[in-house]
Amino acid sequence: MKLSAFIEAHLEEILWEWDTFAKTLFPVSVAPVPQLLLRDHAKEILQELVADLQTDQTPEEQKTKSEGQPAEEVDRKSAAAIHGTLRHASGFTLLQLTAEYRALRATVFRLWTPNMEPSSKDISSEVTRFNEAIDQALAESVVTYSETADRTRDTFLAILGHDLRSPLFTMKMAGSYLTRPTVGTEDSREMGGRVVRSAANMTSMVRDLLEYARTQLGGGIPLTLRQENVRDICQLALDDVQAGYPQCPFEVEARGDFTGDFDSARLQQLISNLLNNAAQYRDATRPVTLTVTGDTDTVTVCVCNHGTVIPERSLQAIFDPLVQLALEDIDHQGAPSSSLGLGLFIAREITSAHGGTIKAESSEGSGTVFTVTLPRAAPAAAAK
Repeated sequence: MKLSAFIEAHLEEILWEWDTFAKTLFPVSVAPVPQLLLRDHAKEILQELVADLQTDQTPEEQKTKSEGQPAEEVDRKSAAAIHGTLRHASGFTLLQLTAEYRALRATVFRLWTPNMEPSSKDISSEVTRFNEAIDQALAESVVTYSETADRTRDTFLAILGHDLRSPLFTMKMAGSYLTRPTVGTEDSREMGGRVVRSAANMTSMVRDLLEYARTQLGGGIPLTLRQENVRDICQLALDDVQAGYPQCPFEVEARGDFTGDFDSARLQQLISNLLNNAAQYRDATRPVTLTVTGDTDTVTVCVCNHGTVIPERSLQAIFDPLVQLALEDIDHQGAPSSSLGLGLFIAREITSAHGGTIKAESSEGSGTVFTVTLPRAAPAAAAK
């Protein structure tokens, strides 16, 4: 019996085995699991597999299928794609999702083996076609499962970041109150300073979380462009970072015209992220330098620190989200690390939204230098 005909004739037997295996994947607390939840589009997946097996395929189509389908071309309405989304909602892990397909493949072959037709050529062809079809179904499920998992994570980060802002503001106000000369003792004022610095670091982390979640959920980073002075923005950023790293010396150089169409709050965040990064990884014997240069059409901001040299391979990934470099023998000064691996990613996104460029270079002689170049005129996309 041909494989496609066998699956149609033994559909309920295959589905019963699917149900039996699926029960083992659900947590004990969910038992008894409703059959609708157990089966979840299994019948439709098998019917799509049969339809694929019964469709003629050219050698070119077979080659294309064997190379896999890009995620953006996956049919999100297929039974397998819907199954991936719903399995995520049911609390399945990605390993459990793939285990279902592994078990389904094994079940079909085990039940079909006694009913195979004698022609080895036909059997080989059917096995190949079935494997291609089930691999495609698995890929569709994995794509939608992963997309759902990413959206869930990013929504959680957005909610978390939003809800943390109020208690952080209270914490900052309390710390500021304790630092007043007329309040408490010298020890309480010192403790108030620590609270203020901790609140500043946590606020930076929350801000990065919110911006990361916004970019991942498709919102991009909106800009409010006005005529601003980048030198003034740098000073505001420097004041914030100095509070978090009071023992870190900073040197500022500025020359040229610093005005242009910029979003002041976003640029302050960008520069704060670069200064925080530099203060965290600097050599304790040398200062962090901030250089602002205004040219005819652009304003350039350079942040430099001397410390452990970043390898070239790491520089290629340094602006990717959730990347933290494993740099050894780094003497962290001042406040402890508040890095989530998002600061440089956010810096890149803000730079890009302004139509500018950002690059990183690292060497023993020149140190680690981040260079941001921004056009004075508003980019067309941001000016709308």
